[in-house]
Amino acid sequence: MERRRAILDAAEELLGEQGYEAATLKAVGERAGIPIASMYHYFSDRHQVDAELLRRHLQAVEELLVAALESSGLPTLRDAVDVVVDPMRDYFRTHRSCVELWFAGRNEIVGHLVREFDAAQADRLWRLLVERGLLPADTPRLVLQLAFEVGNRLFDIAYRQSPTGDDATIDEARRMVTAYLESYADDQGIAMT
Repeated sequence: MERRRAILDAAEELLGEQGYEAATLKAVGERAGIPIASMYHYFSDRHQVDAELLRRHLQAVEELLVAALESSGLPTLRDAVDVVVDPMRDYFRTHRSCVELWFAGRNEIVGHLVREFDAAQADRLWRLLVERGLLPADTPRLVLQLAFEVGNRLFDIAYRQSPTGDDATIDEARRMVTAYLESYADDQGIAMT
């Protein structure tokens, strides 16, 4: 367990300092002080390291989102969007390795983990918005899934433009997702104050 943790810590450091391309299995092993031949005892390839490290990040992000959603009154759809965007933006700003994996390291396993995470968060937010009367109960769950997909894509653009996330792009993501969700509330005559 100690060596696995050392490998993951080394991968996180390299991703954060030098980016996705630099965090090869060999470089991670060197940083962790583990010979490359021994690395294969712990992880069969780089993609497994990426996936395990991303799972760490996804758990932390999920905890932040759950806490933010539970502690917020969410009086408007814009508030709901902010409660999702702000913790993710802040986490990405302090964990560059997560940004590198989430956006640059899109191998099949990592892509699947991100899609699975987004689907779970979209479902959670759909239930909450319906419970709080911000969206009608007949709003398709697909609406929230697409909102997360669009938000993900715009975050990708924001973090490609700046290592801390381009604020203008993130603000546009808020506007786009909010307007999209409001179109469903407006169709049903739900007040959006």
